[in-house]
Amino acid sequence: MRLLPVVVSVLLTVSVAYYVYIPLPEGIQEQWKLMMLDAGFRTVLHLAYWTDRLGFNHYIMSIRQNTQGFQSMVTGMASSEPDGGVVPGVKVSDITFAGIPVRLYEPPAGGEGHLRRGLMFFHGGGWALGSAKEGSYDKVNRMVSDELNAVVVSVEYRLYPEVHFPVPYLDCLTAAKHFLSEEVLSRYAIDPERVAVSGDSAGGNLAAAVSQEISMDDTLSVKFSVQALIYPVLQALDFNTPSYLQNEHMPILYRSTMIRFWLQYLGVNLSLVPQFITNNHSSLQHTHITPELRARLDWTVLLNPKYKKNYKPVIMEKGSQGAVKDVPGLLDVRSSPLLAGPEVLAKCPRAYVLTCEHDVLRDDGLMYVQRLQDAGVTVTNDHYEDGFHGCLSFITWPLDFDVGRRVSRGYIDWLKNNL
Repeated sequence: MRLLPVVVSVLLTVSVAYYVYIPLPEGIQEQWKLMMLDAGFRTVLHLAYWTDRLGFNHYIMSIRQNTQGFQSMVTGMASSEPDGGVVPGVKVSDITFAGIPVRLYEPPAGGEGHLRRGLMFFHGGGWALGSAKEGSYDKVNRMVSDELNAVVVSVEYRLYPEVHFPVPYLDCLTAAKHFLSEEVLSRYAIDPERVAVSGDSAGGNLAAAVSQEISMDDTLSVKFSVQALIYPVLQALDFNTPSYLQNEHMPILYRSTMIRFWLQYLGVNLSLVPQFITNNHSSLQHTHITPELRARLDWTVLLNPKYKKNYKPVIMEKGSQGAVKDVPGLLDVRSSPLLAGPEVLAKCPRAYVLTCEHDVLRDDGLMYVQRLQDAGVTVTNDHYEDGFHGCLSFITWPLDFDVGRRVSRGYIDWLKNNL
């Protein structure tokens, strides 16, 4: 009987280790920390799935509640650290821009006669999760406001399941036009020649799409002077790019999870995930997807050979019926900025595009870099060989990663030198 506690302890230890452990590429640093983070995220997803199946709560709502509770705990723990994530002097206000909730950061420096930089930021989260007020976003935006003497506006656009495309995009566009108005720029003493738009992941998608629209709008006298896109998601026609295949099981954004985010955003039944995984939704039988459109995301041409490796294009002759016709958002440049024509890209402001090697979205960003450059736009591609999706969000103890700190510093330094 004395052996029973030992046996139980060993079995529990082995079970936990089996659940936590996943093989990771050698280039990833702090592997066990990432494994633990991924295990926590998978647990949240499993709990959300069952609460939804049992009829207790929508699974996205469950994920939000769990992540918000965890975020509150981490914020409380981080506040005991020396820096605590607080930047003294930065004034933070929760207000609205043309009816859209935003969090406004005003720097301590400046004053009468001194114009400041301006930055509009859109958070990530698959158009379903996240908030402008969350710990890492809040911390980075405070740092940007303080170090750049910038007025930062972080937008609380509406999310799935409350809304679908194009509502989040329209919320961001409305807030952006309000921000760029002469009245607002004057009120906050912002230099109209030094205003940027930025975002990460789904927020990078929104930033790219809004930047394109603003650039083409001749009714606006002030436009964004730079755009900063952090591992942006930019297209939904090809889920078999080299990075989608190479990183399909890579934390914290699995290939299947990204596809689910897309289907939710576009209002597509989630039972069609298998069709999208195999690219059936973009098969050659869909004549709406013209050769010209396909060329705009042809990774065999747009990617450097070192990223293509030995992967082959997945192009189906025949696929799911009616996908493109029934889901027009698939070909809408407001949802898929990579599909924009060269005449649109040519008018876009100079860009910073941050990509991570171990990220399903790596190739979306790299293809956009190439297409912007082909259109004559100056682009900085900041590529992190040891980076993974979402690393910008992990800069606060106890969930801080060295690559996260380097990513945030690279982003802020680029803005310092280019805005």
